[in-house]
Amino acid sequence: MADRMRALVTGITGQDGSYLAELLLDKEYEVHGLMRRSSSINTHRIDHLYEDPHVPDRRLILHYGDMADSARLARLIDEVRPHEVYNLAAQSHVKVSFEAPEYTSDVDALGTLRLLEAIYHCDPTIRLYQASTSELFGSAPPPQNEQTPFHPRSPYGVSKAFAFWIVVNYREAYGMFASNGILFNHESPRRGETFVTRKITHAVARIVAGRQDVVYLGNLDARRDWGYAPDYVRAMWMMLQHAQPMDLVLSTGEQHSVREFAELAFGLVGLDWQDHVRIDKAYVRPAEVDSLLGDSQQARETLGWRPTVSFQEVVRIMVEADLRLEGLDPAQIKAVAGSTPTG
Repeated sequence: MADRMRALVTGITGQDGSYLAELLLDKEYEVHGLMRRSSSINTHRIDHLYEDPHVPDRRLILHYGDMADSARLARLIDEVRPHEVYNLAAQSHVKVSFEAPEYTSDVDALGTLRLLEAIYHCDPTIRLYQASTSELFGSAPPPQNEQTPFHPRSPYGVSKAFAFWIVVNYREAYGMFASNGILFNHESPRRGETFVTRKITHAVARIVAGRQDVVYLGNLDARRDWGYAPDYVRAMWMMLQHAQPMDLVLSTGEQHSVREFAELAFGLVGLDWQDHVRIDKAYVRPAEVDSLLGDSQQARETLGWRPTVSFQEVVRIMVEADLRLEGLDPAQIKAVAGSTPTG
């Protein structure tokens, strides 16, 4: 189909990449995904979208590559000739970035530059969405919006600050359609199990199933603006359909602590979180981001975008999904929880 829209999604096997692939396929795109080669298969988030390479006119095509390989990125852009590129690939775990700062910088900062160079030299009319992050704001006081100065507090945040500004630089220098989406925390059942939200909901399900007793967490007082991942990938697509490239904050405008998340998640199954949560200082970051709260008024006015799923609903969706993964029926668990005091 000659006139079909083509998109390249880096990081397609991640939480956001999988939801974005679904959205683009629903919109009749031909979707090309970049994934790293490893000895273990890590495509479980997109397995339900997989199409056999022998199927004619298939619309999901996966490519091996790495954000550290500039030659591969250039060749891929030239081969695919996408209309849109969504750069979601990153070493995105904040705590890990302190332990692997050079690798994080190579992939998150220089990887973005390599991709921009590949696009610019192949076809500068390609539209680029760059996955930016609320970690850019770091210790800047909330609420944070497009005018808030950046003060990142981790190698991850610093790397993403470079990526943000190099996108702005290529946009201004070469007239490229390159936009940064400054997304605040967004969660789902597809969130990796080492991230605090999924770590909590996964532990809740395993505790109910009798497979573990406690979960170890770090800073319970950290406050975040938590939304639902599918809402946020919709905004990514909307940004590339807009007439002009721009940098926008995407957030719910509502803030909750890690403690609140844990209390709600355990409460859904009739448990008192204090009986099962322990603190391990190994999970406390060397430099903490205490309070993130996004002001997404500009995105709401410019794109007409709104988050549709509440914080409470996000927690419920994640807990129920993890219960099902443990072979448990959420309806039965909730029925028991409803008759059990949580203390």
